[in-house]
Amino acid sequence: MAIGLHQISAPVFVRHLKGMVTCLKKAQALYREKKYDEATLLAYRFYPDMFTFAKQVQIATDHARTCTALMAGVDAPKIEDNEKSLEELIGRVEKSIAFIETISAAQLDGAEDKSVTLKMRDRELNMTALELLLNRSVPNFYFHATTAYDILRHNGVELGKRDFMGAA
Repeated sequence: MAIGLHQISAPVFVRHLKGMVTCLKKAQALYREKKYDEATLLAYRFYPDMFTFAKQVQIATDHARTCTALMAGVDAPKIEDNEKSLEELIGRVEKSIAFIETISAAQLDGAEDKSVTLKMRDRELNMTALELLLNRSVPNFYFHATTAYDILRHNGVELGKRDFMGAA
């Protein structure tokens, strides 16, 4: 049985984004219970030259949405990077999940060799859909999702691998 592009992309992003929602909700519950200031978490970074927690979540969702959209040949919904609370970050992740779930297998399967152009601030990258997924989007998605998870753990949110993995 052949593996299709949809099978290795959209459901994988969705599963881990759902895990991210679980992690964010646990952080939200802890911060409410302890009366901690969420702004300190959103601004937290491991090192001065690293992105903040909020930016880690934003970038992870951007990679999942943009990659899926480019492979499907549709426009990804724009989401402004202006979240100021865990509730807003949860909303961002849920919007990303909702968009990715609109992409069908028929839109992705067979598009592995399709040429896609990723527009960045200062340049454009041209590659195949499969190269985008495997060499750029998936590694970046996991990097930023893992860093967000690690920041939550470092800040006292009780999480486990099952939370991160989006296990049922």
